[in-house]
Amino acid sequence: MILKKVFTLLMLAALVIVAAGCGNSGLKDAKNYPIEDFTFTNQDGEPVSKADLEGKVWMASFIFTNCADVCPPMTANMSKLQDMIKEEGLKDVEIVSFSVDPAVDNPEALKEYGKKFNVDFKNWAFLTGYTQEEIEKFALENFKTLVKKPETGDQVIHGTDFYLVDQNGDMRKYYTGLKDVPFEQIIEDIKALQ
Repeated sequence: MILKKVFTLLMLAALVIVAAGCGNSGLKDAKNYPIEDFTFTNQDGEPVSKADLEGKVWMASFIFTNCADVCPPMTANMSKLQDMIKEEGLKDVEIVSFSVDPAVDNPEALKEYGKKFNVDFKNWAFLTGYTQEEIEKFALENFKTLVKKPETGDQVIHGTDFYLVDQNGDMRKYYTGLKDVPFEQIIEDIKALQ
């Protein structure tokens, strides 16, 4: 009788360990930061919400069209990632780029910016339609990244990471989006979530 109880307890402990391992979907150094509900405006002037992305894995970045240094290579890298996602035949993967300069980046400006990088807008939304204060708070609270527009000049301070968000809208992992982007690892992590 005692052996049966010990065996049952060991089995339960093993199940808990296995279930805990399944919780992070095999992602190394996984985070679990929930993204709050949002509804912003895309490059076509249409609303895009967190609910629209539900059930899909998505990559996020923070950019602006007037950026003098980091945004062009970041966007080129994300465009390369978009091509790799297509080549791998991965479905239900979206890309979302949040403008950190919404006063300048209206939908038309974002559309022109995306075209420069041969973006396929079918699964890539460039978002605006909020105040500067709102995007600064949204980036910090949801992605744990800094966005700050100084009082002088036209450049915005922001991080250069890419963010992997799961089907439930939780930010799971981030990667450098500027130099030495781990493209293969990102693809593997997307597959692990799917």
